[in-house]
Parts: sequence; structure tokens; C-alpha cells
Amino acid sequence: MTDEARDRMTILAAALPFLKRYDEKIVVVKYGGHAMGEEETALRFGRDIALLEQVGIKPVVVHGGGPQINSMLKRLDVKSTFVQGLRVTDAAMLDVVEMVLAGPVNKQVAEAITRAGAIAVGISGKDGGLIRARKLSRVLRDPGSNIEQVLDLGFVGEPEHVDTRVLDLMIGAHIVPVIAPVGISDDGQTWNINADTVAGAIAGALNAERMLMLTDVAGVLDGEKRLIPEMTVAEAHAGIASGMISGGMIPKVETCIYAIERGVKGAVILDGRVPHAVLAELFTDGGAGTLIRP
Repeated sequence: MTDEARDRMTILAAALPFLKRYDEKIVVVKYGGHAMGEEETALRFGRDIALLEQVGIKPVVVHGGGPQINSMLKRLDVKSTFVQGLRVTDAAMLDVVEMVLAGPVNKQVAEAITRAGAIAVGISGKDGGLIRARKLSRVLRDPGSNIEQVLDLGFVGEPEHVDTRVLDLMIGAHIVPVIAPVGISDDGQTWNINADTVAGAIAGALNAERMLMLTDVAGVLDGEKRLIPEMTVAEAHAGIASGMISGGMIPKVETCIYAIERGVKGAVILDGRVPHAVLAELFTDGGAGTLIRP
């Protein structure tokens, strides 16, 4: 036996306990950031998700597409405005957002997984009544006067209810759902929803074993800029209150807390640009990011 063959056997043997832990369990993966635009990274992600399905795990993918939306808006000479990290969405921009997210981005992610040997089908939150949404309300407080102002973000929504029937059918048929983050209200209005928020709502509704949030950073960092491998929900709340967790990391941590409060066993923030980050998180002792647990 060659040294390479021995190394492979050692890796497989080390992964066995983790394969048993996650066998037949649902893992929701939020895939987004600038890594989505890099072909090799996207293909590698597809292979990793296909591998999960092939070893008995039930992956569900929720994707973003900010860079792709920005690219299309630039081509159309349409400018974006962001408030608290959310894209202000008027009727014309909503058409572009839905076209990009539910169109080429959704199909490219599904195709990468299917090419790797699993069966993946792209849907949006509107399909099968998956995500019933409502208008997102945000309040901005002026730090000087302490006056609160209600922000109108246009057609930006939040999940009100997740109907998992279509996902249950797909998962039962060994099909990997790939979900674009748009929803629909009872009156037929389409809403643009933050992909992190959708991932948290989907993971909670499916009572997932894990939710993995692939981002452009290593995870939650402490005051010395060192990765925090694990923290409880209480510690996460304390980190936000103290200012250690700040900026764009706050909504990601809040989404993890939201998912855990709805039954998800653990949520992980990790760097999706790192090769095989999903596999490293699920199949090694050290993991690959910050695990937030109950």
C-alpha cells in the first residue's frame, strides 16, 4: 500500500464517527459572498454538497447573489442604496433581483451540485408556497437626538411562515433543494429577503441538525482578532452587547441565534472561500469556523 493510500484510509477512518453522527440528518448550508463568482470555488462547493448527499446526509442549500445582482444593476445603469446592510428595493429593482436570484444564480448552483453526481433542483421561496413573507420593518435611532425613524426599504421582506411540504418531498426523494431567497405574501406580492434570514427560517422549520453560514470571514473573532471556535447563545448575546461582535457580523450571529431558538442543534459561521470548509466543519474535531450552540 502506498503512503497516499494509507493517508486516505486514515482520513476515512477518522471521518467515520462524524458520518454516523450526521447520518440521515438535515444540514442547511447558506452559500453566498464573492466566492460564488469564482468558477472553481463554485464547482468545489458543488462537489462537497454532492458528497454530503451521497454519504447519507440531507443537505439543503440557500444561496445569495449580491455580487451578481450588483453586476446586472451596473449593466442596466441602476444604482443601489443599502440601509443596515439591506438593499432598498423598488419595483424595478425587485424585477432584477428576482430575475438574477431565481434565474441564473439559482440554476448555476444547482447545476454544480448535479454535475458532481447528486440531483439538485433549484427553486425560489415562491415555489410551492415555501416562504410566506411580509414587509420588513426597520427602525433607525439617531444617536444624537435618540429619535426613532421608521425606514421604508421598499419590497424587502422577512419570512412569516415556512411551509416545508415541497422540501420534505424533495429531501425524501434524495433531491438537494437549492433555494433562492425571495418570498411571496398572501396577496401575491413578491419580496426580496436577505439570504441569511431565509437560511435561518428554513433551518428552524426543518429542525436541522446544523446550519452552516458560508461567508467571507473566518468566523467570530475576539478582541485580539482570534477565531472563537465555539460559543453559547448566551455568550453570543454578551458579545453583541459588549461590542466585540459588531458590524456585519451582528446579523449573522443573530440569524444563528434565531435558528437555534427554533430547534436547530447548532449553527456555524465559517469562511466559504477555504477549500472544503463544509467538509472540515462536519467531519473533523476542530471544525472550520465558529459554532454557536444552545
